[in-house]
Amino acid sequence: MKTIILVRHAKSSWKNPRLDDFERPLNKRGRRDAPLMGEKLKERQILPDLILSSPAKRARKTADLIAKAIGYPRKNIQFVDKMYHCGASVLLDLVKKLDDKNTSVMLFGHNPDFMDFAGMLLKPGPVQNIPTTGVYCIRFPVSNWKKVQKGKGESVFFDYPKRYQDESAR
Repeated sequence: MKTIILVRHAKSSWKNPRLDDFERPLNKRGRRDAPLMGEKLKERQILPDLILSSPAKRARKTADLIAKAIGYPRKNIQFVDKMYHCGASVLLDLVKKLDDKNTSVMLFGHNPDFMDFAGMLLKPGPVQNIPTTGVYCIRFPVSNWKKVQKGKGESVFFDYPKRYQDESAR
């Protein structure tokens, strides 16, 4: 079995409209939601063999906060330039080239790439949205990454911060 855990970056700040998109930091909600989702992943006993992230500031910080929460060595996070606004096919190519010693990989990046990638991988097809700090876990019944194919993934879980804020408001 091979498992892909897609994590969209946490909510970013638009305070400085002149700031380059790549350099946008997390806002207050993002800094709150990333550790929350890290704790939720820890409760599910999710600890990937490998974490890859877009090098954009908001993705880097989200990866750092979640890695800290789940106990993944933050120094082992790998930042992949081509993960910044790359498209679903580039992500599939990246996954297919992973070392088979890794059974699970957590990817940190952006919509619409992640939404399109999840829709490409899953059997039922299109994914409507992955909200900020949303986590989509997809499993494949294969022994090596080269065999990961479009439409052959099985949804394990989909989680996002608003689920927990709505519960606390009741």
